Amino acid sequence: MNIKFLGHSCFSIEIDASTILVDPFISGNLLASEIDIAVLKADFILITHAHQDHVLDVEVIAKRTKAVIVSNYEIAMYYQAKELNVYPINHGGTFVSANFKAKYVNAIHTSSFADGTYGGEPGGFVISSKDKNLYVAGDTALTMDMKLIPMFVKLNAAIFPIGDTFTMGIEDAIIASDLVACNKIIGCHFNTFPPIEIDKDKAITQFSGKGKELILLEIGENTSI
Repeated sequence: MNIKFLGHSCFSIEIDASTILVDPFISGNLLASEIDIAVLKADFILITHAHQDHVLDVEVIAKRTKAVIVSNYEIAMYYQAKELNVYPINHGGTFVSANFKAKYVNAIHTSSFADGTYGGEPGGFVISSKDKNLYVAGDTALTMDMKLIPMFVKLNAAIFPIGDTFTMGIEDAIIASDLVACNKIIGCHFNTFPPIEIDKDKAITQFSGKGKELILLEIGENTSI
C-alpha cells in the first residue's frame, strides 16, 4: 500500500491497480492549495462521516472519476440522490473489491452534512489487501471498541486523528495504539485550523517514549506499508 497525505484527514491510498481516496477535503484547506483535485485519481471514495471537512470535494471528484462512494447507508443515499455511484454499508459490514476489502467499524463522533442532512453514524475503515492491513479511524474519541480490531486482523499501520478538541488528542491516541495493537501510527486531523494545532516534535517524542512511531506526513508526501 502506498499512502499519500492530501491534508487534514484526506489520503490517497494505492493498492495494486486501485486508488482509494479517503475523506476528500482539499479545496477548502488553504494548507493543501498545491493539490489539484481536477487531476486526482479515484476508483473508490471512502467516507468516514458527513462533516464538511471530510466530504467537501466528494461530489466534484466522484462526478469526474465515476468513483464508487463507499460509506454508511445515509451518506450513500445522499450521494445516490445526486446520481453518483455508491455502495452503502454499515457497521460490521465489509466492501469487497478485486484488490482490497474495507470493513466499516465503530467511531465515536457526530455526523451531518453542511446543509443539515443527517449523515448516519460515523465510522472508520479497516482496509486490507492480500498482505497489508490499515486502520483508518476517522474522527473518533478513544473507545474500547478499538480492542475488537486486533481480534480479526493484524495491523501494519493505523491512521489516527491527533488534534484533540473534536477528536482524540496525543495521549488518547497513544492508548488507542495499544488497543489496536499497532505501533506504527500516521497522524491526521491536526494543524488545519487553530483549535487542532499541535506541537509536532513533542507529539513524536511522546509516541517514541512509549516505543511507538508517529508519522506526520507533509501534504503531498507518501509513505508505504
